[in-house]
Amino acid sequence: MRLSVSPAFEAIAWLRLAASGRRHAVHGDPGPAARLALRDRDVALVAQALPTGGNGGYTLDLLTPKPWMGPVESLLDRQLGVMTETPPEAVADQLCAGRFPQGRMPVEVRSAMENGTFARRAANGLLRFWRFVFAESWPGVRSTLETDLAARFTVIGTAGIGRMLGTLHRDVGWTGSSLSIGTSAYQETFDLDGQELVLCPTAVGWPRLAAQCCDPNDAVLVYPANGLVPSRPASDSGLPELVGTSRAAILRDLDVARSTHELSTRWRLAPATVSYHLGVLLRSGLVSRRRDRRVVFYHRTEQGDAVLGLRAGVLQS
Repeated sequence: MRLSVSPAFEAIAWLRLAASGRRHAVHGDPGPAARLALRDRDVALVAQALPTGGNGGYTLDLLTPKPWMGPVESLLDRQLGVMTETPPEAVADQLCAGRFPQGRMPVEVRSAMENGTFARRAANGLLRFWRFVFAESWPGVRSTLETDLAARFTVIGTAGIGRMLGTLHRDVGWTGSSLSIGTSAYQETFDLDGQELVLCPTAVGWPRLAAQCCDPNDAVLVYPANGLVPSRPASDSGLPELVGTSRAAILRDLDVARSTHELSTRWRLAPATVSYHLGVLLRSGLVSRRRDRRVVFYHRTEQGDAVLGLRAGVLQS
């Protein structure tokens, strides 16, 4: 058993939201860039193969291969490589028996399946969506996922793997010899004796619980990351409240107005990561901003003070 982030799953979850025209309870609207990306032929191919409803529906296993061991920076490339190499018969089985069992397959999807180009085009589509849409959000999403993993590792170290498994989700249970994943959709039993099961937190897929166990060599359990809270916005933005340790540190540091560059230097974070966190804080009403010539400064609002427990400039424990 291993824990890891899954870049492919997070990007697919964001693409699925954009394709279905839905908003995320925490992260809000995927945005115009995501919808514009759907005009790309290969991105659209992936979107047509995704479930269009809410949290339910089968997502092709080949689109979310398990993350292999290695640096986080190389995980997406490895996942795209596995996706590209998916055998045509596996592609056909997942599309015909899994995603479109009633035979109502989009013409473009069927054509790519029959000429053997679906896997390659799907990997290309996901890569394009990542580069043009999701790459900017990934640092913030990754921070949330790694915060969750750190907490799980602490539980393992202090109470054991069994206790950690019991904290993943209310529908996940560990008996000491088997892992039960509650679902009303179907019932199946898989023997993973001697096989690796990778546990992956999801921020974009939150609050979804997803099990991928049909192929023992590609067994993944995706569970909702801790620390994500649906906001109750003052406006109709539907955007998130504060999540993640990096974002909390930045918010604490905004008792005086600071620029993105200054925060990046002070906290040794990439400018793109700081911009992502500031965008979330701004849309949540926790910070305000003002422009001074070419520089934009951010400052914590009274709502931000309240979130941190600040009263009259004093942090309450």
